[in-house]
Amino acid sequence: MGKPAIKRYLYIIGLILMFLIGAELQQDGFIDEMLSYQEDVIYLAWQHIELVALSGSIAILIAIPLGILLSRPRLAHIAETAMQGLNIGTTVPTLAILALSMSLLGIGTLPAVFGLCIASLLPIVRNTYTGLREVPAHLKEAASGIGMTANQMLLKVELPNALFVIFAGIRIALAVNVGTAPLAFLIGGGGLGELIFTGIDLDEPYMMLAGAIPTALMAILVDILIAALALLIVPKGVNPLRS
Repeated sequence: MGKPAIKRYLYIIGLILMFLIGAELQQDGFIDEMLSYQEDVIYLAWQHIELVALSGSIAILIAIPLGILLSRPRLAHIAETAMQGLNIGTTVPTLAILALSMSLLGIGTLPAVFGLCIASLLPIVRNTYTGLREVPAHLKEAASGIGMTANQMLLKVELPNALFVIFAGIRIALAVNVGTAPLAFLIGGGGLGELIFTGIDLDEPYMMLAGAIPTALMAILVDILIAALALLIVPKGVNPLRS
């Protein structure tokens, strides 16, 4: 039996299992209970998406240029020190970062975006730095040999060859961001954390799941979207998924 046939059988089995699980949940009233929170989920999911989009975009705009700067030979002596400084954003618990953000910026969306941005920086900076440093030396030597300037070499040789690694860092950062964003509710940032933490406080498991399940699905969807974007943008010769 070939691989395509095996995949078809696995898909069929998966669909059957999903149907059986759905039928069992419907019989237990689970789906009806979850649908009762539909309006809240839609409203809070948009808030959640806004938090992730804002904090993630700012993190990308800061982290990629910073990773590029640290990868330059003239800054090689401070690169690891800078990385350890950024590592504070991941070693310190996110809730503590959000609490510190609240003490500086007050309550609401602004401190939530700031805290989530800080927590998302390291994977992108680290992967940008690593991707650029691992560009094969012979490619840079060839670019230098044909008269490219440092900026031309960065744009036409180094970045295209480092894109796959950079996108991997963005995938990690945004997936973690989505999963961390529910904590923003605790400092008035909104999002699906309102359902999760209120459900815990009220001992309402359906309310908690109405926030937790969309959060998990959103993290998976973001990861898939960034992977698809990498598949489209990263040149074929340096993208393992297209080789």
